[in-house]
This record gives sequence, C-alpha cells and structure tokens, in this order.
Amino acid sequence: MTAGTGAAAPTPAAGPALPAVPTPGAATTPGAATTPGAAPTLLAVAHGTRDAQGVAATRALLDRVRALRPELRVECCFLDLVRPSLPEALAGLTGDVVLVPLLLGAGYHVRVDIPAALAGAPHLRARLARALGPDPLLADALADRLARTGWRPGDGPVVLAAAGSTDPAANADTAAMARLLTRRLAARQPVVPAFLCAAGPTPAQAVAELRAAGHRRVALAGYLLGPGHFARRAEAAGARWSAAPLGDHDAVARLTARRYDEACAVRSGS
Repeated sequence: MTAGTGAAAPTPAAGPALPAVPTPGAATTPGAATTPGAAPTLLAVAHGTRDAQGVAATRALLDRVRALRPELRVECCFLDLVRPSLPEALAGLTGDVVLVPLLLGAGYHVRVDIPAALAGAPHLRARLARALGPDPLLADALADRLARTGWRPGDGPVVLAAAGSTDPAANADTAAMARLLTRRLAARQPVVPAFLCAAGPTPAQAVAELRAAGHRRVALAGYLLGPGHFARRAEAAGARWSAAPLGDHDAVARLTARRYDEACAVRSGS
C-alpha cells in the first residue's frame, strides 16, 4: 500500500525487514498507562516505508507536534514495514486514545485497516480522527515548498503529484486538494492532479501534456509526506521545479494536532 492514500505500490526488491524504530516515547511496553484524568494519547498512524529518510521524516514531524502540544502524550506506529505496528502500539496502551492517520486521503487504510485493528483492541477507549487531507493547511505547506524551489505564481502551471490509489474516494481527495492549492496560489489555471500509481495521469504524463499545450516551464508539488520511492519518481517527472515532500512542515504538524482536537471534540459533544 502507498503512503497517504491506501494504494497498492509497486513491490520493491525483497530485502531484510527493517528493525523496530525507537520513536521517542513509543508505546512498546504492554499495558503502558495514561494518567487518570489526562488528555487522551495521540497515536499517530503512519504508513511505513523501507526508506530510512522517510521514517526519519515521520519522527521529525511528530517531534514538531510534541513541541506544539507538550501537554500531550504523542506516540507513533506504522501500518507496514516498520515497527511498532498498529496492533503492537494498541496493545501497549490503556485508557483513552485518539488515532490520527498520517495519511493524505480517506482511502482503504482509514476506512478498513485501522478500524479493523481497533476492533481487536477492546481494552481501549479509542476514537479515529480524519485523514490529514484535503485541507487548506496542506495548501499552505505545498505553496511554501513550491516557493522554496524558486517558483513564483505566473512562472508556469503546477502539477500536484500524489501517490494514487485504487480507491476512487482517495483520488477524489487529491483532486479536491488540487483545487485548494489552485485557490491558495491564485493560479491562472487549475493545478493538475497526477498520480504515481493506480490512476492517471502520471506526473510525467501531466508535465508532458502541459508542455504540449504550450507551457515551456512546469512546476511539480509533491503531495507526499516524506522521501522514498514515490518522491524519487516524482522528481524524475521532468518538471522545471520539483518541490520536496511535505515532511515536517509546521503546517502539517499543526494539522495533526487539529485532527486530534477535532476527534476529542466529537467525543465530548456526543
């Protein structure tokens, strides 16, 4: 599955499994308890990757969340390839927990995989937050990443390179994010969504089509959370400017905390 959307990624060459990543404060001890009356634990659920830089980007993002919200216990787990896994993290917690998917759309992981894991953890009072995207805060982060490449509005059209998914709802979320970015950039023409797998056009196709339409210079915004296989493919799409993945951008950290707060408010109001 791909990071952020729940798509099936191309299977990389087999290699040794990554060892457990010692995330600061990670819930790896069974029965690790929260203090009675404390705020619910924020359990960030990342996709997981064989790329060490991608794992480091997740850890850096959560360090920013901890700095923003020092009163919260912030833990991390992964859906694939990296430990602790989601079931391991759930087994190591007690009390109230809010799961925040570090995913950019409401694909299969959010709708099926995470709820299934929660069903196997009846000892927790758990709630599931929304996926991060689409959201105007992500448009702010994408615009900033683009600006850091030297691209400016009016320099050329923008392709939004997402992982892609077999789930139409997840791809619709990417299209909605492209519209949000269009408004954020005050672009002269719509930002073009593109997909690195499972849907089309690919970023390379989108760049080529824009050039064929007369746009000599095209920018690419990486709608990805961290470095890895998809980020490298996006960089190779042939754009004049290629922005880095969202990573530990402050807007992404603030959005992670906001999704936690939204989930807490739903439970408080129910």
